[in-house]
Amino acid sequence: MHCSHPEHRHGSTEMLGRLEFSCAERGLRLTRLRRRVFELIAASERPVKAYDLMDQIRGQGSGPAAPPTVYRALDFLMVHGFVHRLETLNAYVPCPHPEAESHGSQFLICEQCKQVLELELVEAAAQLRVEARARGFEPHRHVIEIYGLCATCQPAR
Repeated sequence: MHCSHPEHRHGSTEMLGRLEFSCAERGLRLTRLRRRVFELIAASERPVKAYDLMDQIRGQGSGPAAPPTVYRALDFLMVHGFVHRLETLNAYVPCPHPEAESHGSQFLICEQCKQVLELELVEAAAQLRVEARARGFEPHRHVIEIYGLCATCQPAR
């Protein structure tokens, strides 16, 4: 998972530290399973599906990996903004900004290598909220997924 801001560090160890700090600061309970699910998502180079997480947890002997328990961990991580669900892929990516309790999500997804780049377009998110409210709609969250080819996968020009 990459972020569009090059000044940010987003290694899995760094993100885990930020997750732990954010949970402590907000008074949230970070269970062993929630932590492990986040670790697996943060360590992955690609979006991770829930059943892949279950297989990895079972394979490593990291505790229970029944679908309900993993989905509850994912729900916790999503509700608090620690991971994002890519709707069209039905897969999860870590949020490189866990300290931001709420923000819209915009993603560039490479159709070839499946690399994901999260954008932080504050003005675009604000404009979407304004337009939605002008039409009598109260938005709770938004996820914008843009598919194409990353710079690495684009054919040489």
